[in-house]
Amino acid sequence: MFHNKRKQNLVMLCFVMPAFLLFAAFKLVPAILGIWYSMTSWNGINPNYRFIGLENFLEIFKEDKNFWNSMIFTLKYVVVVAIVMNLFSLILALLIESLRKMKGTFRTIFYMPNMISMIIGGYMWNFIFTQVLYYIADNSPLKFLGVSWFGDTRYAFIAIIIVAVWGGSGYLMVIYIAGLQGVPTSLVEAAVVDGASVLQRLKYITLPLIKQSFTICLFVTLNSAFQVFDVVYSLTGGGPGRATQVVAINIYEEAFSRSNRFGYATAKSTILFLVILIVTLIQVNVMKRREEEM
Repeated sequence: MFHNKRKQNLVMLCFVMPAFLLFAAFKLVPAILGIWYSMTSWNGINPNYRFIGLENFLEIFKEDKNFWNSMIFTLKYVVVVAIVMNLFSLILALLIESLRKMKGTFRTIFYMPNMISMIIGGYMWNFIFTQVLYYIADNSPLKFLGVSWFGDTRYAFIAIIIVAVWGGSGYLMVIYIAGLQGVPTSLVEAAVVDGASVLQRLKYITLPLIKQSFTICLFVTLNSAFQVFDVVYSLTGGGPGRATQVVAINIYEEAFSRSNRFGYATAKSTILFLVILIVTLIQVNVMKRREEEM
């Protein structure tokens, strides 16, 4: 019995090993090296650099106001996009699953934006906001569409949220649909016989039974939202000024566009990693407790 179990574990390890090696080569090793480089003065080019300990981190905490402003904006973006995207995706999943025909067609339509690179999608929406909407506003009663979408901080943030939700909702929708398909139809039919309304069935049957789907979607949303770069870069570039600058763009500018301070930029990346780790651990623990209570 022990021999068979050991053989089974070895077989499973052989299947997992290629993926683990790729993960280690492209994720784990760079992450460990990043922690080392965050404590150096490396500029990304010169092979000679100094070990400076925690000087980069001290400079970030004491002097770098732009980094903390970008962190505040990133947190704002994370909260809004996590709520809006999950709510919109859940509504899409519920509406599509309620259809009797053309479910596959609508799934494909709403999933298609997820198949497009968000850099390309962002530039497409940039053209829509700066050209198409202005044309519509000038040639129709819809004058409110002609606002300065990227010149005003409020509208720039709204534009970013719109594009982010457009690009990411399809993926979450599929996860929610998988959860909805796992809800026993016998429970729903029994609730209908007992006279439960649509909202009551949703509240007391459907939502409690798709808790795991919500946990996965929230995890995916938080993880991707903290690392957002392509949507903001292609739409506003962090502007107007630095009003919509997220942490990833701040790190990119520090490493490539301003002073080539790779060590300093890596220190910022380490802080972002710690923030994501803490938020993820809290979110997973809270959601697990709620699932156990159910």
